[in-house]
Amino acid sequence: MHTQPTRRRNTLGMRIAAAATALIACVSMSACGSSDNASQPNSAIPGVTAKQIAGVTATGEPGKKPTISFKTPLNVEDNSYVILQEGNGEAIKDGDRICMQGITINTKDGTEISDTWATNKPDCSAVVTKSFMGEEKYNIFKSMKINGTVAFGSNDQSSASSTGSTGASYLWVVTVISQSKDLTKAEGKKVADIPADLPTVTNAADGKPSIDMHGYKGSDKLVSQTLIEGTGPKCEEGDYAVVKYTGWLLDGTQFDSNWDSGSTFTAPLFSSSSGGVIKGWQQGLQGHTVGSEVLLVIPPDLGYGDQAAGSIPANSTLVFVVDILAKF
Repeated sequence: MHTQPTRRRNTLGMRIAAAATALIACVSMSACGSSDNASQPNSAIPGVTAKQIAGVTATGEPGKKPTISFKTPLNVEDNSYVILQEGNGEAIKDGDRICMQGITINTKDGTEISDTWATNKPDCSAVVTKSFMGEEKYNIFKSMKINGTVAFGSNDQSSASSTGSTGASYLWVVTVISQSKDLTKAEGKKVADIPADLPTVTNAADGKPSIDMHGYKGSDKLVSQTLIEGTGPKCEEGDYAVVKYTGWLLDGTQFDSNWDSGSTFTAPLFSSSSGGVIKGWQQGLQGHTVGSEVLLVIPPDLGYGDQAAGSIPANSTLVFVVDILAKF
């Protein structure tokens, strides 16, 4: 049984706490939920059947907050879209992690509901893959360049009244401001002065770790030991760390590894009522840089305490090796 290092299963959906970041959810999910709309015939982009929104324009320098104009009221269909600015930077490529600024606009009266430009806090959670975005949004973003702007339509029928009026209608306007590629394994300088009493970690050619506990009895305090020191940005409280990891009990029993599934895990480095990671991860990954491999020894009070978790017995000390592949 696989037991991720979470109190409850964590998803990127927990990031969507405000309308500004709900905007990015429109990109990462298929649900930006149909009705009469202002639209043009189906898109000419290969692999895209969604209708294009007519009558919406954007002005301004690419890569800066655009001025969005349209005649109100405007009804839009769910998942309809329009590319407002193609962008003047590099082409967006398969597998890129993209950072986006966004605006949410009520199409009934043109009022701006939220704006990440104002706080300069772009969302970098989206990855340009079909599995993350869905095929149609993947194809839309693959047709664009950095500094491009695209708007998606959303029609909230749940707000419609019993008199038959249409629900709230929105434009989710996102501008892609940068791109990067996540690492596939830790990359950096191996640390030479690792305490001799800690478990010994070795890595396969693909980066997957194995461990020799050699009788290690654990620690009553958190151990956060760098094994490989990366040169990327530092993980801080409030960040999300994209990682590969393996976890063991002190007797050497492996209880989980996303190396085996080929996936990555996005760990929120903060407490969250929606299902954050255990405290040993929150505390132990802060201060480490992207590209690093980190050995965590987590005592029960910073793990699952006196509660069993899947194949992990109650009151267990946990040993993890974590590769930090990206952060946002």
